[in-house]
Amino acid sequence: MTFLPTLKQLQYLVALHQSGHFGRAAAATFVSQSTLSAGLRELETLLGVTLVERTRRVVRFTPLGERVVAKAYTVLREADELAELAHSASKPLGGELRLGVIPTIAPFLLPRLLPRLRESYPDLKLFLREEPSGAACEALARGQLDCVLLALPWGCGDVATKRLFDDPFYLAFHPADYTDPPLRVPPEAIDTARLLLLEDGHCLKDHALAACGRPDLRADAAILGTSLHTLVQMVANRLGLTLVPKMAIDAGILLNTPVIARPVKGEHASREIALAWRSSSPRADEFALLADALVAAANDIRSAVQVATD
Repeated sequence: MTFLPTLKQLQYLVALHQSGHFGRAAAATFVSQSTLSAGLRELETLLGVTLVERTRRVVRFTPLGERVVAKAYTVLREADELAELAHSASKPLGGELRLGVIPTIAPFLLPRLLPRLRESYPDLKLFLREEPSGAACEALARGQLDCVLLALPWGCGDVATKRLFDDPFYLAFHPADYTDPPLRVPPEAIDTARLLLLEDGHCLKDHALAACGRPDLRADAAILGTSLHTLVQMVANRLGLTLVPKMAIDAGILLNTPVIARPVKGEHASREIALAWRSSSPRADEFALLADALVAAANDIRSAVQVATD
């Protein structure tokens, strides 16, 4: 008879892999450190291998341990999906949902969107996690997130996506740095030598370069910022110019600054906002319903902004 690892043992292993520390892993799984350590030793005894090298300072996974923990992520994700399959047959959007949102969307859309979503689906228990596209897609693949609100194009693995809306780019500049700007700025009129971009890891950087017609521009050829708010403050202090999505402008990112923005015209002068989820997820119908709710809320926001600016 073959004795199989328990889900609890695999949860301990994954928690240790994520935290790199026995105490933090125990806290994350709501057990004592001795309980977690004992569970991992039982797992190693069961498998007849050493998964983790233990020293006073470092927790290091063996090469086989890395392979086993990668499989553990998959097993736990499949177990979650089994539970989700039963849940999705009951009330749609009526339970827990772990939503990842990238930083160039979260602060501009969520404050206006969440109240509308709560009103439409009062039984939905939403857990939010803000992180760059690459990390969010990795968490989605590992089953740590159920779906991700992100901007396309971006390679996110084996996922299904539903387009929500387009988010046009605007060129943001100090009025003293751009005299007589056109109402719509052509990409060739953007001085890429003075272009301020987000640091590596943010998909907006690639989308902005594509909007400029310069996807080949090297990262060290431009000053990098950590957030859109930082970039706007750099522009306000005449350190350069940048590209800002309309979503951020509608949310008031330029308020109380001298910065002016003009829409960029061109084939790639926008990013596509979409909701993504694992292709294998049994909750696909729920996520499509969530996408429809996000579109409706975004339309309400745009209408309110239009009325306010008229």
